[in-house]
Amino acid sequence: MKLIDSIARRFGYTKRPASGGWRRNLAFKAAENSRLTEDWPTRILSADSAVGTGLRTMRSRSRDLERNDSHARGFGKALVRNVLGSEGIAFQSKVVEANGTPDKLANLRIEEAWYRWGINRFCDVERKLTWREMQTMALRRAAYDGEVLLRWVRETANPYGISLRLIEADLLDETHNENLENGGTIRMGVERNSIGQVTAYHLLNGHPGDTMPAPKNGNRRERVPAELIIHLFLPERPGQSRGWPWLTAAIRDLGMLGGYKEAELVAARVSAAKAGFITKTFPDGMPYPEEEDGSGKTMEVEPGIIEELPMGSQFTPWDPTHPNTAFGDFVKSALRSVATGMGVSYNTLSSDLEGVNYSSIRAGLLDEREEWLQIQSWLIDHLCRPVFRKWLEVCLLGGAIKLPPEKLEKFTADTWRGRRWQWVDPEKDVRAGLLAVEGGLKSRRQIVAESGGDIEETLDEIAQDNQMADEKGVTLSGPNGAQPVAKPAPEPNPPSQ
Repeated sequence: MKLIDSIARRFGYTKRPASGGWRRNLAFKAAENSRLTEDWPTRILSADSAVGTGLRTMRSRSRDLERNDSHARGFGKALVRNVLGSEGIAFQSKVVEANGTPDKLANLRIEEAWYRWGINRFCDVERKLTWREMQTMALRRAAYDGEVLLRWVRETANPYGISLRLIEADLLDETHNENLENGGTIRMGVERNSIGQVTAYHLLNGHPGDTMPAPKNGNRRERVPAELIIHLFLPERPGQSRGWPWLTAAIRDLGMLGGYKEAELVAARVSAAKAGFITKTFPDGMPYPEEEDGSGKTMEVEPGIIEELPMGSQFTPWDPTHPNTAFGDFVKSALRSVATGMGVSYNTLSSDLEGVNYSSIRAGLLDEREEWLQIQSWLIDHLCRPVFRKWLEVCLLGGAIKLPPEKLEKFTADTWRGRRWQWVDPEKDVRAGLLAVEGGLKSRRQIVAESGGDIEETLDEIAQDNQMADEKGVTLSGPNGAQPVAKPAPEPNPPSQ
């Protein structure tokens, strides 16, 4: 074709482009290929292919940022602080009788057993972590590693008969890919049947990066049935078998920003030294004296000292202009982009509250707190609730909880409460809640739940306070022993013009 075009041009013929050119035939400019977009990937990859090509690298870099980058580490602290808080995601049994009244005996026994299983570290096969600490570990590893696994272990020495083992994602062998004879597949260590259901996980019996002595037979794979594994990760595409770090979109920017900050800090430190050089000149024909050790001499300068230099010497100051005046603005701009990729506000990521007021900080936190609530719901659905229901089944069948096992479905009525937040001015929110109740827009149950409490516990505590006050002869002012809330004074009328 090239030869024909060359001959045609010699005889004066030119190739006419197609009507309108290829650019005009594209309905979307996003599909345009040009010199400006030639480095933009256009290859279509499956979810597993996209993850598998760089999973180890992304996980390694994410962990490095977790260890060494202050902003990445601060993200993990903010994540745990807002999703779990100091108490973790709390469990409450809500078993009811056939007539709809609470089954207080069942609720009491289940809640006591759950509390003791978690607080006494029976939940952890290594007996190191409480249930709240296991939630924290699982959440952090899901964020920085992209995924984490928990394996059920049956124990006869455990009074509840069952524990959990936290497993790092590295032990789920992402190099293991295979087509099975039964029509199933193994993709990055995750085995699926012919219709795509996960049936097993292929785990290494030793960490591939462990520098300690390996098992005698080396690191071998073990096939673990899916019902013994909780694979915790946030899928973003259908059919995705493995998770990637939540920092992925910000990893490169954080790495570059860290290098820039380090270079700027070093330059500023050098600049603060206010160094200089001494140059020597000698008349023509006079030999240049050599130093004894072949190197130049150094001179220390003290404050308030005026020193005469030797003849033929001249002092040349060296005063680099650092720190750069644009340093702060540049870092702020870069961190705003990073914060967007992490799903948090700039103020949370940077701990920078300069120039904010009540209205601006509230508006910025609304979207961020919605993100925390979504993560709470995900953690409840994929960790807390599956763990509780498996634990309850084992405890009922093993007799650790003195309730009839045949009523398992009845006893699985569970409620989980995540951490909630107060505003800078909580009085305004309290007033808004009271007005909503008075206007019939919300119930007291909703108001208490939004603050992270439980209406039943709240009413019980109010009743106990009143009873205690009566016994001690103390009068509590306000309805139900609460102090009445004063109404705000009306604002003065503006002066007439």
